[in-house]
Amino acid sequence: MLNVSSYQIADSIDIKQLKAAFKAEIHYGDSDELFYKLGPEVFIYVFKYGVVCFLNYDVVKILEFFQLIAPYCKNPFEEKLSEEFEIETNAKENKFGYNRVEIINSDIEILRLVMLNVSQSVALDYYSDQTNKLLEEANHHTQMLEKKGKLAISGKNLKKYIGRTLNLKNRIAENLYIFDSPPEAWEDENLNKIDIGLKRTFDLQERFRNVQEGLQIVKENLELFKDILQYTNSNLLEWIIIALIFVEVINLFFDKLFR
Repeated sequence: MLNVSSYQIADSIDIKQLKAAFKAEIHYGDSDELFYKLGPEVFIYVFKYGVVCFLNYDVVKILEFFQLIAPYCKNPFEEKLSEEFEIETNAKENKFGYNRVEIINSDIEILRLVMLNVSQSVALDYYSDQTNKLLEEANHHTQMLEKKGKLAISGKNLKKYIGRTLNLKNRIAENLYIFDSPPEAWEDENLNKIDIGLKRTFDLQERFRNVQEGLQIVKENLELFKDILQYTNSNLLEWIIIALIFVEVINLFFDKLFR
């Protein structure tokens, strides 16, 4: 039985600098990810979107690796999101369960594919959590709008809220490729079947669609809030202009009266 542990440890990881610092055998690497082989069926998979995945790695060594990688992490998390998965090798057929997969052989590309899907699942957990927080904030403001007929948010806080939403959307857009199948799966029928089975097991497509729909709802709310604030500010400006004209008229009146 092989154990897979995947962790979302930061917003992003500097792959280039890590590659220069960590001198282990690289089985596969590019500008987005590094796949290290440290021994027979012992691997580390690092992704630029802030996820690190371990296969058959000791808990103490995992903590040591977190310390090593810390300087190359942007916005590291105090509480890391994680997911565990088991791989049973030498099975009679490929079978997919709730938190485990049975595979006929433990080919390195199959192991890498399993680690990739577990890592994608953890990344989706993070994006889903961030999206839910934005939705909760939007719901709070819409409830206040329903009860009081006005928004209980300042222009500055609305801009911050828009910034958080745009940053999350940009990060997801930048890492959209992570939810695609790797090129190796397109070229190998067995890898493709395993990839499809894993995506169904982790429900990746549906969860990703939920994140996109949640962000679209937030976007629609933001546009409404912005229009309301613009209307409120426009009204306020009109009243200020009316007040200034009124003061000017009063001044002219007193001017003529006391001449």
